[in-house]
Order: sequence, then structure tokens, then C-alpha cells
Amino acid sequence: MNKERKQMKRFSSRALPVASALAMMVAAPAAAEPTEEMRAAAITGVDDRAELVQEMVDSIFSFAEPGFQEFQTQAYVTQILEANGFTIELGSAGIPSAWTATWTHGQGGPKIGLGSDVDALLGLSQVPGVGEVTPQIPGAPGHGEGHNSGMAVMVAAALAVKDIMEAEDIPGTLMIWPGIAEELLATKAFFVREGMFDGVDANIFTHVSRDFSTSYGRGRGNGMVSVEYTFHGKTSHGAGAPWAGRSALDGVELMNIAWNMRREHLPITQRSHYVITNGGGQPNIVPGEASVWYYFRDHTFEGIRELYDIGNTISEAAAAATGTTVERRTLGYAAPQWANKPMAEAAFANIQAVGMPEWTEEDQAFALMLQETNELDVEPLVTEIEEMEADEEFTPTGGGSDDIGDIMWTVPTITIRFPSNVPSMIGHNVTAAMAMATPIAHKGAVAGAKAVALTTLDLLTTPELLAEAKRYQEEVQFAEDTYAPVLSEEDMPGIHLNTEIMARMRPQMQEYYYDPERYDSYLEQLGIAYPTGATE
Repeated sequence: MNKERKQMKRFSSRALPVASALAMMVAAPAAAEPTEEMRAAAITGVDDRAELVQEMVDSIFSFAEPGFQEFQTQAYVTQILEANGFTIELGSAGIPSAWTATWTHGQGGPKIGLGSDVDALLGLSQVPGVGEVTPQIPGAPGHGEGHNSGMAVMVAAALAVKDIMEAEDIPGTLMIWPGIAEELLATKAFFVREGMFDGVDANIFTHVSRDFSTSYGRGRGNGMVSVEYTFHGKTSHGAGAPWAGRSALDGVELMNIAWNMRREHLPITQRSHYVITNGGGQPNIVPGEASVWYYFRDHTFEGIRELYDIGNTISEAAAAATGTTVERRTLGYAAPQWANKPMAEAAFANIQAVGMPEWTEEDQAFALMLQETNELDVEPLVTEIEEMEADEEFTPTGGGSDDIGDIMWTVPTITIRFPSNVPSMIGHNVTAAMAMATPIAHKGAVAGAKAVALTTLDLLTTPELLAEAKRYQEEVQFAEDTYAPVLSEEDMPGIHLNTEIMARMRPQMQEYYYDPERYDSYLEQLGIAYPTGATE
């Protein structure tokens, strides 16, 4: 029996007294709002798994796997869920590191999806609990977005709800799924295309934040299409006979120049950026092949497609001008987001009921230390929950993307943001990783799990809520727009991405994997004092 199964035997056995007590206390009908006793049991069920939450947050932080390479995370999480009776399917939508875990009680009942991203970011390796920029392994990936915390939220919530479903004979299905390669915006559209959410009645998504919140309506961020353009030319000696060659790199550079000239004449809502992924081999060889990778972002399906079409036209013009040819590959897509209002209102009531974590003086001191050390704005950990606002009341002016949007256009979906990080940290930067394996991350994830558990109970036991959620999607969301991704049947997931870097980095990274059987926390394993960040 491996260590993950041993720890799950320990945690699953803790929940049995709670389930037994519920069976004696309550006999509520399946199709009714959750009773106060059931809600209290959900909170208790999460609290009883606080140690599991800490172990999962710290373990996935230590794995630090980038998009399409989340295999250690996959094995770790699915073993925990399988030990608790979930049925595991690996390789969802043809993506090897993807999976689903389902558990069903009784006949019929709603099917509720519970998902969160799990991938890390390239080059953001960081020792947790310290304020200085300190790579654990130089050049390795790291959790500079905090995606190590969300799956712990979902697993703890699902196990707490599972106990109640069994004790109260509530029919339904729970489906836990991971956001694979979210930083590449590269999988959820494929999940939808391949039918992974067929039969799902509602979906709850989570994301790490500095606060505790949810929202509804059109998202403030952008949708996006990810495209790599590869130019093909003809090699020759760069000094001896440059006229005999046709430079693929010239095609890439001319495309980039043309796109940058066009920016002035694009809508202010758009965001676009690129990296040259292949610039040739060495200077004295005219490059016969070169590639550039673009993200085109806007806040409507039409706007995204227009940027995509402009990019394609410019690439072809650049190829014509340089005597080269060009081919393109769509690597990913993220639809504009639209969160469900009835579900958000139910979730926000639960967020208010749970409340913010009780931050200690040590937690606040650690947050202050991070901010001051990195010369960031000083702001204490959030202690109050702000009123929920409708995203649809804001005019998007550009911003990031999340491919949860594709699922939002498939099944009623919301995002619950939970308070596991420190204010003022820089996104996609090592500062955003510094707190992600500390008590702040652990407490925030426990709070998030409680809100998810309560909202899942609402969806399972209140048919009116599901009906309202579906009605809102049909009458409001679908009245505004139609799901129209820039993704063809021929487009396939970029499962080759990050393979080479992990082949080089994983052996070094394995030496730093967290061992919860020997240490109470990852900080203890690394010998880091909290909250000072000093090495013990």
C-alpha cells in the first residue's frame, strides 16, 4: 500500500462517524434544499479533511508540472479518489495527462462537475515560504499561478458531499476533472468537443485568488485562440550564396513587423502577443524553417475570429513577400467567459456563510514580509468579503483568458475564487508562488472547499436551482451569443508541448517531492521557518 493510499485510508475513516451521525439525525427527502444539519455536516466534513487539503496543496506544489506533463499530479490525485470509491478514466479527450473521476449514488439525480486547473508555469521554480527570489531548481517550472491549490479544494468538497449523499440517500453523480495545460489555453475546448461534459447538469470551477468571491455574466477577461505559424524556405550558405536561399526567419520577422504595424488599427479590447519558437539553427545557414507562436485575444467570438483571420492573412502575405510558404496549427482556444447567475447567487450566499479564514498574526506578518521584500504594494490579507458584482456590468478592455469559458457555453458553470494567496503578488511571476505552500494557502483552500461543498449540496437537492440555472443560460446567455470556437475537427491537442523540458528537469525535481508521511508540511521538509522565511 503506497503512502497516498495509506493517508486516504486515514482520512476516509475519519468521515465515517460524521456520516453515521447524519443517518441518525436527519431523514430529509432527496429533492429538498439541504437541511441545516446537512450543511453543518458539509462544513465538518471539510474540516475533518484539513490535513488532506494541506498535503494535497503541498504535494502538487512540489510536483510543479507544466501543461500536458501533469502525470505525477494525475497519479497522485486519482489514487486518492480511487481509494474513496471513484471510478477513474485516464486520457480524457485524447490527452494523456487528463482524467475524470466519477462517483454515483442511487438512480438518477443530477450530475455535478467539479474542476480546477493543475498545471505549473515554465521557469518559475521557487522555494516556498521565503521572500527572496530563490529558484528551487534554476530553469524548472513552478506554481506561479497557484494551480497547486484548486484540486485540494475539489477533492475535500467532493468527499464531504459524498458522505452526506450516502447517509441521506441523495441520488446523483459527482465528476471531478482537472484543467490540464490551462496556461496554454489548450484543453477545455477539446474536452467539450469530445463530449466530456455530455450529461453534466452543472459545473463548479475554482481558482486561487487573494479574496473569496464569485460573479456572473460576461467575464471581464478575454477569449483567445493560440496559433503557431511555421514558415518553410530554402537553406543556403549565409555568406557564400545567400541569394540561393529563402529565409523562413525573414517570413517570421516580416509577419511580426506587419502585425505590430496593424495593432494601431485594432480594437482596444484586443490583446495579442507572440514568441519565436524556432529562429533557425546557426547564423551562417539561411534558415529553412522558422516558427512564431501567437495568442490572439478579444472579448467576443466574432472579435477572436477576426484577429485569427487577420493573422492568417498577414502570415500568407509575409510568406509571399519572402518567397517562402507558411502553415499554421491551432494549439488551443478559450471561449469568452459567461458565468451563471442563479448558481453564482447560491455560491455567494455560501461564501458569506463560510466567511474568510481566520488569519493569525504570523500569516499577516508573512504577507507583509513578501510585499516589503519584493517592493510591492503593502496590503494586509483580506478579512472581509466584498459584495458580489455582475461581470456583465463592466466593459472589457482586454486582459487574461481562461478556457473555462468553453465549458461555460456547454453547461451552466461558475467560478468560485478562494483566498489562498497574498495581495499584490505579480501573476505569472515567482512572487505568486511564494505563499502557495504555506498556512495561507492551506486555510484558503479549506474555506474554498466549504463553499464548493455547500453549493454542490444546493445543486444536488434543489431542482429549482438547476432549472433556474438552465433557464438563465438559455434565455440570457444564449440570447447574447452563440458558441463558435476557432477550432476544427482536424485540430488536435498539443500534447507534445513541454515534453523535452520535463525529460530534462523531472529527475532533478523528483528529489524535492513532498513526503507527507515524514513531514507535517512542505515547509518543514525544506527546513523553512514560518513566517520569517529563514532557513532552519
